[in-house]
This record gives sequence, C-alpha cells and structure tokens, in this order.
Amino acid sequence: MKKIITYGTFDMFHQGHYNILKRAKDYGDYLIVGVTGENYDIGRGKLSVHDTLATRIENVKNTGLVDEIIVEEYLGQKIGDIIKYDIDSFVIGDDWVGKFDHLSRYCNMVYLERTKGISSTKLREETFEKYDIGIITDEIDDNELVKEAKLVNGFEVKNVYCDSEKTLNGFQEKYNIENVFDDYGKMIEASDIVFVRCSIEKRFNYIRQALESGKHVIYDSPATFKSSELEELLDLSKEKNVILMENIKMVHIYVFNQLLWMTQGGLIGDILSFNCSISKNDESRSNLFYDLSALSLLPMLKIMGQNYEKADFKVTKDGEEIEFASMNFVYPNGRAVINVGNVVRVDNQLEIIGTKGTIRMRGNWWRSKNFSLHKPGEIDAELYNTNFEGNGFKYLIKAMSTMLKNNSIDSMGVFEDESLKIVEILEQVKKTDDNTL
Repeated sequence: MKKIITYGTFDMFHQGHYNILKRAKDYGDYLIVGVTGENYDIGRGKLSVHDTLATRIENVKNTGLVDEIIVEEYLGQKIGDIIKYDIDSFVIGDDWVGKFDHLSRYCNMVYLERTKGISSTKLREETFEKYDIGIITDEIDDNELVKEAKLVNGFEVKNVYCDSEKTLNGFQEKYNIENVFDDYGKMIEASDIVFVRCSIEKRFNYIRQALESGKHVIYDSPATFKSSELEELLDLSKEKNVILMENIKMVHIYVFNQLLWMTQGGLIGDILSFNCSISKNDESRSNLFYDLSALSLLPMLKIMGQNYEKADFKVTKDGEEIEFASMNFVYPNGRAVINVGNVVRVDNQLEIIGTKGTIRMRGNWWRSKNFSLHKPGEIDAELYNTNFEGNGFKYLIKAMSTMLKNNSIDSMGVFEDESLKIVEILEQVKKTDDNTL
C-alpha cells in the first residue's frame, strides 16, 4: 500500500484545498492529512486564521478523500510523521517549492500546482473588516508595531499624531504612514482604533478623548497614577461599548499562558516565592521606570494574587531620575520581590519557586519565548518554548480582532481588577518617589 501525506491549515476551506487533496489522493492508496494546530499557528506568527481547529478538521474530513487526519503541533514534526507512518510521498502545493527538499531523504517529494485565482488569504481579505489604527506618540521609534499590526488581517497603522512637528515628520518618513495629523481630534476621526503611547502625564486625557469619540483604545500601561481616573476610563469604555486594552503583550503569548496554567493549576505546588527583575536602556522614553514596573507587577498579581498583607518600596534616585527601585510584597504563604533598574542595570529574569518545582525565565522574559521547569531530585530541566518572532504586538492585535469579531468589550489578558491594582501600587511607589526629593 502506497501512503501519501500532506499538510495545511485548510482555513476557510475552498475549492483549491479540495483540488490539492484530490490530486494528492491520486498519488497513492492511503492519504494522511496533517492539519496545523492552533498553538502551532500562533507560535509561528500565523494569526489570520479564521476557522477553529475543530472546524478545519471537520471540513477536511467531509471531503471523503482522507483516510486519516493528524494535528501538526510543532516545528519539525514532519520528519517524525514520515517515519512513523512509513510515508512514500509528501505532497504539497507549488508555492512551497524548495522549502521541503530536505525531506527527500525520507520520502518522495511532490509539488502540485495550486488552483489559480483562489486562496484563503484572498478570501480573508474579502471577508475581514478593515480597521485603521492611529497612533499618538512622543518618539520616532515604533518598536515594530507598524510592521506587526499588518500581520493580522484587516489591521493597519494609517494615522499618526504628535505635538512635536519634528517627531511627527520623522515618524511618518521612517514608516511611510499614510496620514499625519497635528490635530489630535482629526486623527481620532480618521481612526477606528487609537493607540496611546506617549508619556504617562498625557495618557489619561488622550485616552478619554478617544473613548468619548467612540473609538477603541490601546494604551501603554499605566494609563494614569490615579485609580479614580482609571475607573473613569473603564466606565466610559463600557458606556461607549468600545474596547479599552492595555499594551502588555506578554499576556497574549502562548508560552506565558503555559506558565500561568502551570502555576495556577498547582503543577509546581504551593507558590513560595516570586522574584522578578527588569531593566531597559531607553533615554528617549520619559517615565520608563513606571512602564517597566507595570510590566513586572502584572505577572506577580496573576501568580501570587492581590491579597498581599504588606508592601514596602525602596526608591533610589539621582536628582530627578529614578535609578533603581525594589518592591517587596509579603503574602500569607510567600513573598514577592520586584527589582526595577532604570540607570542601574539588573539582570532580566523571572523566577517562581513552588513546593514541587521552580520555573525560570531568563533574558527578556516579558517576550515569553521560553521557560524552564526544575523539579526536585531531577538533574535536567524541562524546557517549554514557542516559535516566537517579533515583539508580540501582533498577538495583542489578534486578541483585539477576536474581541471585535465576538462583539465583546471584555478585556482579554489583563482584567480590570488587575489594572486597578497596578495603578494603586504605582500610586504608592510614586508617593515614595516624591518623598525622596
């Protein structure tokens, strides 16, 4: 019996998919189809998939052409599948010519001409609604958000506003943004989504103005140093039935959610200690310290909870500039320590110690590419990773896309009580900061 295998996402199943499967079937007696899993698609940055995995599998099954369906869950799985199922030929569309030639050592490679004039990409472009993003910024560097937004169907950064003409023109020239505005109100009118990424002192008013105009808003966290002001923004977003989302990308990344599942599900036992350190060197950003602090506080609140018994803050300054701060939280059964370096450099790392194991993330842990699990009595650590590229903004936009599709304004990733708690803590830190003057 001659066995054939092929792979694909098979999103928005169409005649081209059917034709590939039919022709693949003609090459042998038994056809196996690998349908890409959702986590694999997300991990490799394929964020425009419309149908669920269950729907895509059902559509392939309903062709009546397939003898067996498997799920492709990780990079490099194909070689193992070819060996496991004793495959004679691997059949794939000719848009992949040359990409799988290395598999010819294991089986015969066949590249089939695709059906002209039809593709899932084209169908998505015709199906998905379009959302123009407008940015209010204080700096020329976009941190890859213009490029990453385009990776999700229907989203594109088209508008930019800045109260500095030099920065505005520099941003437009660097990223070839379609429209530049020196009037914030006009930029709001031209945008479906407003991204507020300016200094903290300006964020509240810019966010409020966009929400009052009925626009969805993404904002760098924290939005403000006052809990009452954040509550006002949250209430206004509900009143206007629009999305208000924090730009904390890690909560939308698969590996970070794996980490939360392991800690919240008790897989490393009772949590005894949470230790987090972060620092960046970016002189162009004002109040960078507070942005980094918000980024560090969120995983602590998700993993340790909000019911700490005591908190103290130590702020070290050089003139007006915060060089370093240490935040210490005492919980009923453990402790959390967050160290944030601005001028003072600290090693970026995240460590969670439980009674049954320890999780460690090194380097830029907020991008959540991988972590290691160390269990008592075991020499080798278990590694968890994903095929993650970019800075993660595309995952946040994908989450917003899902909310818009489902007509939901509920925050995904960062919950309202967590946002409020972060602002409450930073309000206390700022008082400590002010008292050091």
